[in-house]
Amino acid sequence: MSDFPLYLTMVTAAILSPGPGVTLTLTNALRFGLIETMEGIVGVAVGAMAVATISASGVGILLAASPLAFDVMKYAGAAYLIFLGVRMWRSPAKPPAEISSRTSSWRRRFVEGLSLQFSNPKAIFFFISIFPQFISPDGSYFAQFTLLVLTYGALVVAVHFLYALTASKTRRWLNSPRGRSVVNKAGGCAFIFFGIALANSNL
Repeated sequence: MSDFPLYLTMVTAAILSPGPGVTLTLTNALRFGLIETMEGIVGVAVGAMAVATISASGVGILLAASPLAFDVMKYAGAAYLIFLGVRMWRSPAKPPAEISSRTSSWRRRFVEGLSLQFSNPKAIFFFISIFPQFISPDGSYFAQFTLLVLTYGALVVAVHFLYALTASKTRRWLNSPRGRSVVNKAGGCAFIFFGIALANSNL
């Protein structure tokens, strides 16, 4: 795998780009703090690794070959993103500790991060198009694939942690009912936008 540095560069750039996962990490960091954001980050990473594994299986091949299957998954994912956006928009501007204890357990944040990765079928096509370019036919496919997947998951955790750390530094400025309301509305709008964009995207 002589092109591994190139793989790291491409994947890091992809993870850094704004998307539903980044939006979830930022809003969680602003609403709950850095530590409480880690469950969602781990969920995003585990979900990404699961999607990468699916992309190498018959499911990935089916989605690539069947426009109908792709559309079904696409619209289901778009509906889920819009649902998250509406729920976040309507979230009450309560103190973070109260929100955390009543409506956002660590399990819920983990599941949100995990399920978010399955809301965009284009992630599967990303892995289908990227992974084969970095797997040498002379080496073990399983070993190389495992290395690529684990590296991707580790980079997701690292990049999202940096996002969360940066957001948590500004949390004190937004630790007011008005500030929390802005965070909820902005995060909700972002999810709704991603959902509509996904629904209108083409293969």
